[in-house]
Amino acid sequence: MSLKVIAVIPARYEASRFPAKLMQDLCGKSVIVRTYEAALATNLFDQVIVATDSSIIFKEITDHGGKAVMSKKQHDCGSDRIAEAVENIDADIIVNVQGDEPFTNQADLKKLLEVFENDDDETIALASLMHELKEEKDIHNSNNVKVITDLSGNAIYFSRSPIPFNRATDVEVPVYKHIGIYAFRKAALIDFYNSSATPLELKEKIECLRYLEHGKKISMIITDHASIGIDTPSDLDAARQMWLSIN
Repeated sequence: MSLKVIAVIPARYEASRFPAKLMQDLCGKSVIVRTYEAALATNLFDQVIVATDSSIIFKEITDHGGKAVMSKKQHDCGSDRIAEAVENIDADIIVNVQGDEPFTNQADLKKLLEVFENDDDETIALASLMHELKEEKDIHNSNNVKVITDLSGNAIYFSRSPIPFNRATDVEVPVYKHIGIYAFRKAALIDFYNSSATPLELKEKIECLRYLEHGKKISMIITDHASIGIDTPSDLDAARQMWLSIN
């Protein structure tokens, strides 16, 4: 079955932890342009769109030959911004590429899309990525959202706290960081858009908890690709070092 797949990059200008981070220089181009170009370079999408509330980001993308749309409403989370952008677009799968994740690679996105290609019964609402954390400082960093799964790789819970709790020190269970790249069935995304924020989502400030609270199935895919999400100035420094090391 051939699926129509669209990538949308939600791009707020006023990020709470690092305002204007998407317009910061990443070795010659802005973070948002680097992210857009990385998504395009995968050649996996019928279309790549930046959905933004900022005329600055809109101009930045269109000046570089990209496609951007302005959000008509105020949104508290990226999923809502994406849903508004694609509501009237014909598509089967919507991929959310975070604007502060400029190191997205083709292999990871291909794994996400394969989840839906192999889901004949259409039981999976969305798929996302996770990467093992090994350093204690990373495990205890609340900016790193952690995820635990069932034995089939479906998400059980996401948290800013370290999970699972290390009660039995003789049992080895990896700690995984959730990488904020999602692939949604369009219907699940629109359902999310039309629903209200849920208690755990509001408490942890993690939007994918709303899907779990509504009983949606989230398939988690392990990646060895150590992505850098840019939440702080120190993350930007690390991203610059990574960019220089691979280019």
